[in-house]
Order: sequence, then structure tokens, then C-alpha cells
Amino acid sequence: MEEETPLLEMRNIVKVYSDGTKALKGVDIKVYKGEILGLLGENGAGKTTLMKILFGMLKPTKGTILLNGKEVRFKSPADALANGIGMVHQHFTLVEVFNALENIILRMEGHGLLSKIDVDNARKKLQKLMDDLNFQVPLDVPVENLPVGVQQRIEILKMLYRDVDILILDEPTAVLTPIEVKELFDVLKKLKSQGKTIIFISHKLNEVMEITDRVTVIRRGEVIGTVKTPEATPQLLARMMVGRDVVLRIEKPPKEPGEVILHVEDLWVKGDRGEEAVRGVSFDVRAGEIFGIAGVEGNGQSELIEAITGLRRVEKGKVKVNNVEITGKKPKELYEMGIAHIPEDRTHMGLILDMTVMENAILGMQWRKEFSRAGLMDWKSVERHTKHLIEEFDITAPGVRSPVKSLSGGNQQKLIVAREVSKKPELIIASQPTRGVDVASTEYIRNYLVRLRNENKAVLLVSADLDEVLQLSDRMAIMYEGQFMGVVKPDEVTEEQIGLMMGGVKA
Repeated sequence: MEEETPLLEMRNIVKVYSDGTKALKGVDIKVYKGEILGLLGENGAGKTTLMKILFGMLKPTKGTILLNGKEVRFKSPADALANGIGMVHQHFTLVEVFNALENIILRMEGHGLLSKIDVDNARKKLQKLMDDLNFQVPLDVPVENLPVGVQQRIEILKMLYRDVDILILDEPTAVLTPIEVKELFDVLKKLKSQGKTIIFISHKLNEVMEITDRVTVIRRGEVIGTVKTPEATPQLLARMMVGRDVVLRIEKPPKEPGEVILHVEDLWVKGDRGEEAVRGVSFDVRAGEIFGIAGVEGNGQSELIEAITGLRRVEKGKVKVNNVEITGKKPKELYEMGIAHIPEDRTHMGLILDMTVMENAILGMQWRKEFSRAGLMDWKSVERHTKHLIEEFDITAPGVRSPVKSLSGGNQQKLIVAREVSKKPELIIASQPTRGVDVASTEYIRNYLVRLRNENKAVLLVSADLDEVLQLSDRMAIMYEGQFMGVVKPDEVTEEQIGLMMGGVKA
């Protein structure tokens, strides 16, 4: 393969932002016709920035792009599409009130009202494409009424309908069930057999190992190396990503759980639009146990956690901690009762970005005697506490007085985990604890949750990462449309069974 002329080559790509941040430091990659190239790297390594340059969304500070051996310059995504390059973003760009057909032909079949013949021709072409790939979507249903897995299919079909030769997929499996991942991989293999070229951005090493032909690893804006997938191992790729050996398996000794710490009984919660987001959910979490909740995002997990942590009103049902009812109590009261909360959205719910590392390290604890006296903050005590957390949790920060927004995503997340567990809680509610963080920080956070469980704490884990729930949980529930499809032990259920439950089939 190396002797072939590349279909696409990016040479010495440099990207420096206006604030001086050097996102890419001279990146070279080659992509060959009919291959699936994996693009791996830690959070913030520069993978998405590189692909946005290729797709015409960002202008490189320096560098050259060659397509079929000829230099090209893309001023916009329209230029890239005209040259056969399409990108499916991690966050969808669909118009929710439009149906699938309208979204796919948008900006392509003329302006204003589409003529009937254009729509008819588009429908026929699209139906043939779906039939050829065995990749169906309902064309006439508004996108807002479709599950996220189907919405992603629409995004992919939108690119394929434009006859792209190179398809860039940015974290394409993040919102899919295991069954949907298998279906997507079947489609990618068919596209490859048809001569299409795919660039697959992911942080899931097992998926990269399964679907790619070669893998290019980027670290801190530079290419560390490219390996042929059959010659790679997950351990090798992880080491290339972070610069050291990473323990990918979590050691979790057997443990007999103790007393019930959290008791949830027949809980009903409404969503933002007044719909029933949580419908009659009941479960217990015991001391010395990690209870995991898996499921495709948007099935009531967020509303469930917000209700338990006092951030959303409970319509019906009870929440008890240590046999004391806490339904409807405010977050501050819950903290005082021994509950800690690692929220799913660190930038909006977990941190105040313009405040310092020191100030963020005591959020929710600022009224404690150790940090304030007679209504005045004891900043020396706060500084000592913050430095202790930074050391214990291996947090990289410019300084305790630096704004927390100056930290990387992984270090921001570790600061939240450090702050919450420093409250010495009996119950830790961890929602998407490793979302958007690199493999090294993921390793650290997961091991720390197991450590808390080993210390007889109760842990409620909610994660869209099925591997995370399977690895960490002693028991797990699968949530679909506001209900539990089943509560199982991870080692007593197959991934296929979990996939069916994630799709709405009761155990």
C-alpha cells in the first residue's frame, strides 16, 4: 500500500489561532483510495481541527493539501464537497422540523420551493442508495421524532447522496447501541468495497482495531506515527496517544455489597417540554457497589440524575438516602447529607470557567468552617486544600490562581472529581465522568471510582460509554424511553442482549 500514490495527502499542516494556541504543528498524513484510516489522539490533540481544515471549515496557517497528486485549496465546505470530500460531525447539523428527505437534499436541489420532479428524482436516487447499502431511514418523518441513531444515518446519507469519494466520520459511534455500531460497520465495509475512502476519528480503541486498515496517531498537534492495524495492539495505540503505558483493564476485586444507601421508588419526572422523561423507575444502590445505568443518550438518564440531585422536580415517587427521604431537597442540603455529584456537563454544570482553579476547588463547600470564618473566606486554607487536590489527583494546572478555563478538558474533569470526593461522601453520583477526556484521564477516573467502591462507598454511574458501564459496574440497568428494560450483572449478559435492551426490548 505504501508504494501507491495517495488519494489524499496533507503536508506540513500548521494551525495557530489568534490567541497564539498552536493546535497543529506541521502534520503530515496520507490517505489511500479504498481504505479506512483511523485517526486517534487524546482530547485536544488536533484530530478534529485537522479534518475541519480538510473539509474547508478552517483555514490552515500553513501547509498544503494534495488530492490525486494536485494541490487544492478549499475556502468552504462547499468547495470540499465539490471535490468529493464530505464530513459527518460529532454534533449533528440537521434541521429538526424537516424530514429526512428534506434534510438530505437541502441546499442541493435548487432554491426556494422544490419542484415535484426534483423531489421525486431525489427520492428515487436516495432509495436506491439505501437499498444498495441496506441502510434505511424513514424519509417522511420529521427528524425531531427520530432516535439519534437514525439521525446519524441521515447525516451519513446526506454525504453519500452527494457522491463523495472521501467520507470523514468524527466519533461516529458515540450515540449508537452495539447493534447500531455493527450495522454502521457493515455499511463502512460495503463503502470500502465500492472504492470509497473513509477517515474514522474515534477514541474507542477496540472499534479502531476492528474497522480500520491503518491508524495515524496525533499527540499535541503532531503525528506520532502511523501503523497498519493488523500490526497494532490497543496497548501500543494507547501508549502512542499519551506517551506512556496505560492500563486498559480495570482491576475490580470481588466485593459483597453492604446496606442500601440510595433507594429510588417509582420515580416519575418530566422533561423540559413537559413529556414524561422518567416513568416509574425503581432501584437501590448499596455501600461497596457501583450501580451503572447504560443507554443511548436522551432516554431519561439526565432527568433521572437531576431529580435525584435536587436539580429537577419529582412528579411522583420517592428518593431516600440512608432511609431518610430526600425528595425535593436542594443540592446544598444533599451535599450536607453525604451526596456528591459529578455532573454530565463540566463546563455548564460543574465549573465556573472564569473563576480560578482555587475557587472552583471549593464550589459547594465554601460555607464550611475550614474555608470561611465570620463570613470571610480563609484563602490560605483554600489554597492548601487546592494544592492537596492537585497533587493527589495529578492535575496539571498553570497555578491555583489561574482561571479554570486554562486547564485542558481532562484536567478540568479531574478537578471536579477531586472536589466532589473531597466532600467525603457516602454516595457518589457520577454522570458521564469520562466524557471528552483523554485515555490517561479516563484511566485515572475509572480507577478512582473503583477505589471508592472498594472503600465501601456507594457509586451511581451513568454513562453513554457502554464499555465503561460494563467494566465498572457490579450491577447495571439499561434505560430506554424513561424506563429500565432490565437490571443485570455485566458478566451474566451478552453485548447483543444489552443492545436489544438499549433498543427497547425488555430482558
